[in-house]
Amino acid sequence: MPRKRLSPPPQHPETRRPLQNKGPEARSVLTVNGRIGLVRRRYAAAGAGSCHPLDTWLDGAEESVSLGLRELACRLNLASRNFDRAADNLARAAQVPLSGELLRQVVEAEGRAARRAAQAGRVPVAWTAADCRAHGPDGQPTDRTRVYLGCDGVQVPVVTDAEKQARRRKVKARRRRRGRKCRPLPRAKPGADQRYKEFKVVTLYDDACDHRLVSVTRGDCAEAGRLMRRDAGRVRLDQADDRVAVVDGAEWIPHQFQQQSLPLDAVGLDFYHLAEYVHKTRRAVYGEADPADEAHPGNRWAARLLHVAKHQGYAALDEELCAWLKGLRGARRRAGLMLLG
Repeated sequence: MPRKRLSPPPQHPETRRPLQNKGPEARSVLTVNGRIGLVRRRYAAAGAGSCHPLDTWLDGAEESVSLGLRELACRLNLASRNFDRAADNLARAAQVPLSGELLRQVVEAEGRAARRAAQAGRVPVAWTAADCRAHGPDGQPTDRTRVYLGCDGVQVPVVTDAEKQARRRKVKARRRRRGRKCRPLPRAKPGADQRYKEFKVVTLYDDACDHRLVSVTRGDCAEAGRLMRRDAGRVRLDQADDRVAVVDGAEWIPHQFQQQSLPLDAVGLDFYHLAEYVHKTRRAVYGEADPADEAHPGNRWAARLLHVAKHQGYAALDEELCAWLKGLRGARRRAGLMLLG
C-alpha cells in the first residue's frame, strides 16, 4: 500500500519557497480527557523562524490547555471564592489536575481575549428589538416590542499591589523548593492601589429577560455612555415600540442619555433603589423598627407603598405619596420631603 503524501510545507513569507522540514517534534496538550501527547513536524528557514502548522489546525490560539478545558475552568471559577478552590473543583469534577496559579493564568487570558473580541465587535448579538415582545398586565406577550436599558455602578474586588507581591513571593518559594533552575518570572505588573474599584454595567433586556446584552467598563461616565450608544445600535433600540430606561437615580446616567442622544421614551427608578429610598424615609419619619414587626406603622407604610408601586404603577404611587405627605407635620414632613424629593 503506498504511503499517504504529507501536506505541502508552509512557504517562506518573502521568497515563497517551501520551509525546510526539521522532522517530528513532541508536544503535550492538557484536555478535559487528561493530558494528550502529540507528535508534529516542525518547519524552519533562516530569517523566518520555525512553525508547527498542525498546532494552528488544532487550536488557533496554540495554547497548551485545550479550548474545552479553558471553558470548563472559566465556568467553575465563576462560582469559586479563589483560584485554588476553582482548581480543586476542576479536579473533582473532571479529574484534571491543575494548579491554582495555572488556572488563574488560563482564566485571565480568556478574559483578555473576550475583551479584545468585544472591543473589536467580533462578538455577535443573537437578538434585536424585533424579538423583544412586551407583556401585558396578564403576563401574556403582546404585539408591541419593548426594550429596557439599565446602567449602574458596582464595586468589584481587584488585586492590590501587596497581594501581587505576596503571590510572587509564594511562587518564588515553590520554585526554590523544587531544587532545579527555572526560567525567570516575567516582569511584575503593578497592582491596584485599593481593594475595590467601581465598574459600570450597561444592560439591555426585554420583559421576560429571555434576551440580554451586558457590557462592563472600568472607565468613567463618558465611557459608559459610549457603551450605551454602541449596544443600543447593536440591538436596534430605535426600532422598538417602547424604549424604557430603568436606573438607580444617579445624576450622571440621565446626563449620558442626553449626551449620547439615546431614543428613550421614559426613564424610571428601578424597584431595588425605590425600596431603598422608601426604607430610608421610613427610618427617618417613623424611627428604627424590627423588619419582622408587621404591626409597626413604618413597616406597614413601606409595605403598602411598595405594593402600590409594583402592582398599580407610578400614577397610583404618586397619589399615595401626596396623600401621605398631607398627613405629616413638622420635622416628620420635612424628613419625608427631603428623602423622597
